[in-house]
Amino acid sequence: MKFKGLTIGIPKEIMKGERRVAAIPDTVRKMVAEGAAVIVEEGAGSGSYFSDEDYEAAGATLFGDVETLFRESDIILKVKEPLFNEDKGKHEVEMMKEGQCIISFLHPAAPPNHQMIKDLAESGVISLTLDGIPRISRAQSMDALTSMSTVAGYKGIVMAANTLPKFLPMIGTAVGMIKPGQALVIGTGIAGLQAVATAKRLGAVVYAADIRPDAREQGKSLGAKIVDLGIPPEIAIGEGGYAKKLPDEWLLKEREILLSVAPQMDVLFLSALIPGKRAPILITEEIVKCMQPGSTIVDVAIDQGGNCEITEPGRIVEKHGVNIIGILNIPGTIPTSSTWMFANNIYHYLANLVEDGNVRLDTADEIIASSLVTRDGKLVHQGALEAMGLA
Repeated sequence: MKFKGLTIGIPKEIMKGERRVAAIPDTVRKMVAEGAAVIVEEGAGSGSYFSDEDYEAAGATLFGDVETLFRESDIILKVKEPLFNEDKGKHEVEMMKEGQCIISFLHPAAPPNHQMIKDLAESGVISLTLDGIPRISRAQSMDALTSMSTVAGYKGIVMAANTLPKFLPMIGTAVGMIKPGQALVIGTGIAGLQAVATAKRLGAVVYAADIRPDAREQGKSLGAKIVDLGIPPEIAIGEGGYAKKLPDEWLLKEREILLSVAPQMDVLFLSALIPGKRAPILITEEIVKCMQPGSTIVDVAIDQGGNCEITEPGRIVEKHGVNIIGILNIPGTIPTSSTWMFANNIYHYLANLVEDGNVRLDTADEIIASSLVTRDGKLVHQGALEAMGLA
C-alpha cells in the first residue's frame, strides 16, 4: 500500500485570514485507504466548511493540540509556509523534527521567507514547495500553483473593482455616459488570463502585457488589447516556455514602456513571475507616482516578492493616491473552491513522492527536483540560493 505505516498531519492554517486547509475528507479517505494514519487538527477545515465530523467519517483522527500533531507526524501537509504560532508562543518550524517532511507553498525565494527556509534546513526537515512544480503534462494534477492562480486572477480583479472609486463597466445615466475603466494585466499566465477574462466580464477596457509572444496572443484571444514591451523572444523565453529573468538593461526598457502606459490605467493587475525566483520589480515608485489618483494596483506576485516596488505584503495601502493591494492569500478568500482544488493537487503530489510507505527524493524526477527546498540539513533550492546571494 502506497502510504502504509506513514502518519500524515493536517494542521489548521494560522496565517491571518487564511481559511483553506491542505486536505478535505475525500482526500483523507484516499490516504487512509492506501494505509496512512491521518491526523487532523480540530477545526482545521471549518474555515472552508468541512466539519470535524466529516474528517472523522473519512477515517481521520482529530487532535486538539497542534504541537502533538507535529510531533506525531511523518509528513505535514500545509497550504501556507510555517509561521509563528502566537497561541503557542513559538514558530511552527520549532515544532518540527529532523527527518520530517513538509509539503506546502513555501515560496523560498521570497525575502520574507529566507530565515524560515534556513531554519528548516538547520532543523533537518525535508521541505518541498508546491510553487516549484513544473508545468508539464505529468504534473498537471499536482499543479497547485495553476489552481490557485486561477482563483487569484478571478478574485484579484473583483477586489480591484471593489476598491476602485469608479465603475469598471460603461454606465448609462440620465446625465450622460460614464466611460468604462481601463485595466492593464501584466503577466498573462494562468492568473493573468483569468484576470483578463474577469475584467472583460465586468465591462472594463482590458490591456495585456507579457514579454512572451505566446502569452500575449492568449491575452489577445480573450479580447485584451496588447501592450508590446519590446523584449526579444530569445531574451524573454526560458525553459518550458516560462519567462526568464531579464538582463538589467532590458528590465529598464520594460519599465520605461510601463511608465508611458500606466498613467492611463485605472487598474494594474500584476502577475509576472519567474519560476522559483523572486518576482521582477516592474512597477517602480516613480511609476506609481504617475498614476491617476484613486487607481488601484493588485499585486498577486507578492508571495514571491511582488512586481510593485512599494507593495506591502499582506496589506492594502494607499500611496501617492494609489490603492495597492498586497494580500498574500487571495485564494484563501474563496476557501471552499480553492481548498477543493488544492487538496486534490497536494494529494496527487504526495502520491508521486511516496512509494511503499517511503518518501522518495528521486531528483531524476523533474517534479521532485524542481520542488525540493531542503534536505540533509542543506538548502538545495536554486532560486532560494540565488535570492539569498548564496548561489
